[in-house]
Amino acid sequence: MTSSDLLKLLGEVERGVLTPQAASERLATLPFEDLGHARVDHHRSLRTGLPEVVFAAGKTAEQTVEIFTSLAGDGVDVLATRSTSATAQAILARHPAAVYNEVARTVALRQSPNPPAGLGHVAVICAGTSDLPIAEEAAVTAETFGARVTRLYDVGVAGLHRLLAVRDDLKSAHAIIVCAGMEGALPSVVGGLVAVPVIAVPTSVGYGASFGGATALLGMLNSCSPNVTVVNIDNGFGAAYTAVLIARASAHAHPG
Repeated sequence: MTSSDLLKLLGEVERGVLTPQAASERLATLPFEDLGHARVDHHRSLRTGLPEVVFAAGKTAEQTVEIFTSLAGDGVDVLATRSTSATAQAILARHPAAVYNEVARTVALRQSPNPPAGLGHVAVICAGTSDLPIAEEAAVTAETFGARVTRLYDVGVAGLHRLLAVRDDLKSAHAIIVCAGMEGALPSVVGGLVAVPVIAVPTSVGYGASFGGATALLGMLNSCSPNVTVVNIDNGFGAAYTAVLIARASAHAHPG
């Protein structure tokens, strides 16, 4: 349940359109719903402005569908990350309006109206095509939460002219997500070109000495660009969650 939903519910009680008992029944699953295998946090949207997200990895298809359905019952936008094809098909069978992004491994169900422009603009950049799964996870997450997203892919530092060619596309972004593997240099370069927060995502892309993304992670943590901050390896979701909060705050502080 979102804050606007709660205010609408209380308004209906105040006007006598809805009885207190009926309102109580609608709030019965707050603050969480115990499904046996999971305690679904229906209160999260009220606390943080963003609903709970389903991390599908390690869950059975049935468990994921049940959690997804529980959240969907609130009328909020629902997102499942790290979904296999089988799990995604199980969700779609129950929620045909949901969208499966095979590259991002996400399943998203948008139930809210078209978001206003005031929810901010997030740019998602990746160094190479091998980084696409993580970049797309970030992009889908930001879009699901209402941000306007600009995708700028395959602009790594091995061909710096590719990044400079899209520099103008970065000017209107309130926050920028940069996904890169190998040596992880791209966020530092982007950070030196823009005046907004840059969220670096090290990816597990590279040859042996990349150590599954650890080399990129350490490189990003040692960035010389002070506007660069770093999330965990392959954590496109976490980067997008933070970017959306930054973009919302910035858009509200500087509307238009």
